[in-house]
Amino acid sequence: MDFWQRYRAIDARDTRFDGQFFTAVRSTGIYCRPSCPARTPKAENVTFYETSAAAHEAGYRACKRCLPEAVPGTPAWNLRSDVAGRAMRLINDGVISREGVDGLAHRLGYSARQLNRILSHELGAGPLSLARASRAQTARTLLVSTSMMFADVAFASGFNSVRQFNDTIGEVFAMTPTALRASAPRTVRRQDEPAVAPASLTLNLPYREPFDTGIFDFLAARAVPGIEVVSEDPDGRRSYSRTLRLPLGHATFTVSYDPRVSPAAGGSRLQLSAAVADLHDLPVLLSRVRRLFDLDADPVAIDEALARDPRLKPSVRALPGMRLPGAVDPQELLVRAMVGQQITVAAARTALTQLSTAGTSLRTSVDGLDRLFPTAAQLAEQGRELLRGPQRRIDSVLSAASAMADGGLDFGYGDDERSLALKLLPLPGVGPWTVGYVAMRVLGTPDVFLGNDAAVRNGLKVMPAGPALSADFRDVSPWRSYAVMHLWRAAARPRVREGSPKPRGT
Repeated sequence: MDFWQRYRAIDARDTRFDGQFFTAVRSTGIYCRPSCPARTPKAENVTFYETSAAAHEAGYRACKRCLPEAVPGTPAWNLRSDVAGRAMRLINDGVISREGVDGLAHRLGYSARQLNRILSHELGAGPLSLARASRAQTARTLLVSTSMMFADVAFASGFNSVRQFNDTIGEVFAMTPTALRASAPRTVRRQDEPAVAPASLTLNLPYREPFDTGIFDFLAARAVPGIEVVSEDPDGRRSYSRTLRLPLGHATFTVSYDPRVSPAAGGSRLQLSAAVADLHDLPVLLSRVRRLFDLDADPVAIDEALARDPRLKPSVRALPGMRLPGAVDPQELLVRAMVGQQITVAAARTALTQLSTAGTSLRTSVDGLDRLFPTAAQLAEQGRELLRGPQRRIDSVLSAASAMADGGLDFGYGDDERSLALKLLPLPGVGPWTVGYVAMRVLGTPDVFLGNDAAVRNGLKVMPAGPALSADFRDVSPWRSYAVMHLWRAAARPRVREGSPKPRGT
């Protein structure tokens, strides 16, 4: 978007652009989200920034009225496969807190100095400033959504000391932590509720409307008992719960959707409840949950592009806001993909349930969650006894697990499609379909088309006929991954109704 396109967006107070850029006003010294209800500033006083960190670096403070840190993230980090996009995915996953700038630079294949220069040029701020902004956003969320003590908020947000936390909150928001907590709406703060353990929290998840709840169906069909639970009640409330291994310990979380909540009243239909073994893992958990549910997507822009294809238009109208399911653990997702190749969803789930018995059991079972998905080392050691099926597939899964366990295969959110393919294709049993599927779910790559997928082909058969368009849906690029989701949904509906075999297990 150029300057005037962005200016028209802030003049219209378009919520769709919240989090995609930030508006700084020289005459006031503050920066806002595009939908800020304040009077539209004069164009000559406005500067637009790609990130809040860039606005911080330029000396601006966050608006107390529109709370620009309380918005969904930018979808650009998945759309962009350049160094800046890869760096932002890793920063949001807490890499700088764990490994420092040198560790981030090493993962991306650059020196720390080169990386600082690239990010400063592309995003207006260096890696430390970007990480600081991410910590400030997490801290604001915890301050206004929980009753956690300030010291716990500080360490849970990734700060090394309470003093650093206090200084950053004051510089970014021009408020003390006490004042920032007091500014929270009553409906969010719920001060009458009893305090919870420091490592447990419940908070709202910001996202852009519309939101299609079909992602719960996708996760339910693939849920491994003991590790994942998906439920729905008569009122239409839906939830997804699971256990998860994080860098410093394990966690359990539940994402719930309540259709009775009104977003227009300032609420969020999506809510996260989580318990972590180590407070420092909270930012990582928040980032991975957002990736799992694709909460930083711009569904209006995606649907507008998909609806231009006559084959997809009826599905887009019926199911607006479809999301691209992500992955909370890259290694786990690769194993799931390899186990599920060429078999049905139900068969893959059965195989993964058996395989999951190699995972670490939790001391206590909560709502049916009693173990963690096995580590690569556990799979390499016990997988041969638990896996069933063709010997070639068993050997392929165990080979990948061994490579991940000994560090020979290292991939994750900081990869792009090219580097991911270079790492995965040499593995036995891994082909272009597997790489594409992992790119969709681990990297959040929006433009993958799995043309040789059986369910995609079946979805095409039940889609309405239309003018002759590209067979690979290139006309809706760069959103072909979302086209795949619509095709998978289309393939599943008639199969369930007719009792035919289900799509392949993924």
